[in-house]
Amino acid sequence: MTLTKRIIPCIDVDLDDDGNAAVYTGVNFENLEYTGDPVEMARRYNESGADEFVFLDITASADGRETMLGVVEDVADEIFIPLTVGGGIRTREDIKETLRAGADKVSINSGAIAKPELITEGAESFGSQCIVISVDARRRFDEQGEHYAQVDGESCWFECTVKGGREGTGLDVVEWSREAESRGAGELFVNSIDADGTEEGYDIPLTKSVCDAVDTPVIASSGCGGPEDMYEVFTDAGADAALAASIFHYDDYSIREVKEYLDEKGLPIRL
Repeated sequence: MTLTKRIIPCIDVDLDDDGNAAVYTGVNFENLEYTGDPVEMARRYNESGADEFVFLDITASADGRETMLGVVEDVADEIFIPLTVGGGIRTREDIKETLRAGADKVSINSGAIAKPELITEGAESFGSQCIVISVDARRRFDEQGEHYAQVDGESCWFECTVKGGREGTGLDVVEWSREAESRGAGELFVNSIDADGTEEGYDIPLTKSVCDAVDTPVIASSGCGGPEDMYEVFTDAGADAALAASIFHYDDYSIREVKEYLDEKGLPIRL
């Protein structure tokens, strides 16, 4: 049985100068611009035919604060599709409280790299289907990696970063993806710092490297400029889901338009 490819809008949420939650959009994890209210955007995407919805608190880990669970509760009240929440999740208790606030899944990056057994604890306590490991990857053109891919005629490897892409870890993305899978991760959420916000297409070498290494479903993220890019990441890289932000936030495309395009191309899509 062929599994349906999923289309997932994502909001990056931070606190504004008045301490209120707001959605921001940037390029390469920088130069963030105000985009809208998280609850209003969640409501809109729920009504537009999205398969799932992702809420990322983009500074919780870097600032060492807890995830804004009150806002998560408000978002969860507005949507009836699976909700994934990430940012600032470091402990089993954080997972529990985020799920209790209305999330169906939690996305963990920095907390899992700092304490890999958190993946196992979360999977055993709440089920693998709740545990999504987020990988914020960047390209490195040196000899420090373990698995290499060809990018624009050069050999590169992909490094895991933490704290919203602010810090490198020296950890190879392919090796980390395999470990996360072995520890019970239910999905892998692969973000490309190099492609983020560019709207020039997903990082196909990165996504394919992860998809080829694991059996766990892979969500491709960063760089989507239109439905053609989603088709490419599904067919050339083998992704199970495609996440996008800017093209939906700025109404370049509707989720319906994207799904109809992919359906016409013969991909299994829920219309």
